[in-house]
Amino acid sequence: MKKPSFILYSLASLVALAACAGLPAAGELDRLTAQVTKASFRDQGDARVSRLIQDDANRECSAADVTGKPIDERVAKVIEAANLKSVPLPTGGTYLGDWKSGEKIAQNGRGLTWTDAAGSPNGGNCYNCHQVSKQEVSFGTIGPSLYNYGKLRGVKDPSSEAAKPIVAYTWGKLWNARAYNACSTMPRFGHGGILDEQQIRDVMALLLDPKSPINE
Repeated sequence: MKKPSFILYSLASLVALAACAGLPAAGELDRLTAQVTKASFRDQGDARVSRLIQDDANRECSAADVTGKPIDERVAKVIEAANLKSVPLPTGGTYLGDWKSGEKIAQNGRGLTWTDAAGSPNGGNCYNCHQVSKQEVSFGTIGPSLYNYGKLRGVKDPSSEAAKPIVAYTWGKLWNARAYNACSTMPRFGHGGILDEQQIRDVMALLLDPKSPINE
């Protein structure tokens, strides 16, 4: 990876040249900025230049961040519908795995950085944004508390007919959060290849299994 100072210098140079020659159209400036940014990175370890490629959700939400205005409601619904279609059903119809493995995934913040070996298992880093168990005293507050997640939603038996809606929703939320919120800041764990299907099953168990410490 090239140093951030190099990237900032390149962008500053681009702006300076644009000022001297007359500011190009917004679309052209975006293209040139993307070109400079892409040239400043390389594949290394588990970090890939392909992450710079934006899909519709990233593009629309990034633009909204710049303007400070929410994206158009109709555009948001289109993005959510497209992302919901990308959520697969679990293989064999099994939604839940082992909550003990799920807790390890929640605690693990490693993965997808340039110091990680390509193909090495990733963590979910759940505690970075959420309270998950009452035993943990260090956790983020970007997202809501997940303590008693299943219990508060009345999930006594995750395999029951009554639990199906919340089980399906939780699966979809973990797989691709933008299926329910176009500009969600939650990682798209399944969609983005951050966690594999079994890992998501294990996190599902952590959230919904009555025997999980989350639901005590």
